[in-house]
Amino acid sequence: MARDYYDVLGVNKNASQDEIKKAFRKKARQYHPDVNRDNPEEAEKNFKEVNEAYEVLSDDTKKAQYDQYGHDAFTAGGGNSAGGFGGGFGGFGGAGGFDDIFGNIFDMFGGGGGRGQRGPERGADLRQDVRISFRDAVFGTTMKVNVQRHEECDHCHGTGGEPGSKVETCPNCHGSGQEAVIQNTPFGRMQTVRTCSRCGGQGKIIEKPCKVCRGQGQAIKRRDIEIKIPAGVDDGARLRVSGEGEPGTLGGPKGDLYVYISVARDKEFERSGNDVVLRQTISFSQAALGATIQVPTLEGKVELKIPEGTQTGTAFRIKGQGVPYLRQPSQRGDQHVVVTVETPKKLTDKQRQLLVEFAAENKEDVNTLKVNKSILENLSDKVKQLFCQD
Repeated sequence: MARDYYDVLGVNKNASQDEIKKAFRKKARQYHPDVNRDNPEEAEKNFKEVNEAYEVLSDDTKKAQYDQYGHDAFTAGGGNSAGGFGGGFGGFGGAGGFDDIFGNIFDMFGGGGGRGQRGPERGADLRQDVRISFRDAVFGTTMKVNVQRHEECDHCHGTGGEPGSKVETCPNCHGSGQEAVIQNTPFGRMQTVRTCSRCGGQGKIIEKPCKVCRGQGQAIKRRDIEIKIPAGVDDGARLRVSGEGEPGTLGGPKGDLYVYISVARDKEFERSGNDVVLRQTISFSQAALGATIQVPTLEGKVELKIPEGTQTGTAFRIKGQGVPYLRQPSQRGDQHVVVTVETPKKLTDKQRQLLVEFAAENKEDVNTLKVNKSILENLSDKVKQLFCQD
């Protein structure tokens, strides 16, 4: 027994025509064969059921007859002047029948421009990965990338045929590459669209296919494309080069080329947003006494003042020596110099003597210091007293 048409569309009997139409479009999308390729038979069954329900409920006269008599009103030979499906209503193939419904569904799924007609299609996008140096990322650069893509065949100049051979528009599909096929079903005539059986979807008949591209009109080529890397670009950035992707079909535009950037590490600098960090080692004396030292920046060395008493981990800022802002290249981040105070690993006897005296002056626990005999002999009596108080 056939399901109730209102249940099929998921509406109640008081639904307006607008509500019925919206419900039909939703169900048509849900059960369209192109969307349910894993279970095409079940999808086709549900799809036909939805169309059958809409065929009746979208027509006020048929809807009134259905509300009064149910499915019996549309059974062939049922005594109703409307006849069965395929009768007075024109069936699925008649005026206002399945052909029109299918046309609406085709439009819903992007068919636009006429049933079974292929329009211009945009070419596919391409991806290219490049690796650049840290400084090229900071200041920008121009470079060439080698891209493999389809281009017009040089031998046939895109016609797909050997020079001098005849190339005609396919008479079956009229150049669209697709053809409509109408089949008779128990529910009436059903129209489907498939790749043209005569031209194989190319939209043209080639008398003698090109020996280089085998009738495709395109060949794979490698091409050097110059790209501009903007100043301030960061690791992982993606640049779009418009129109440098695969060619379109039927006169459609080319796709784009997307360049993905990875940035190599620098031996001296680290990046933190638009700032750069430099880790600089200074001596114990420089840290304790203070000094003016030279430190590298992205554009050469500059002087940096180290105040006395500087500790390991202290950071000094050099304004405007960082990375340019990507959209405001005239503005730059800063450079941060993080210092590490280096402890000497090997000391001369004199250096040791001076440090012992320094420790004694600071009243540090010098008993833990190991001082050899020669150094001890050179120490002052006061220092000896402090050092040898045991």
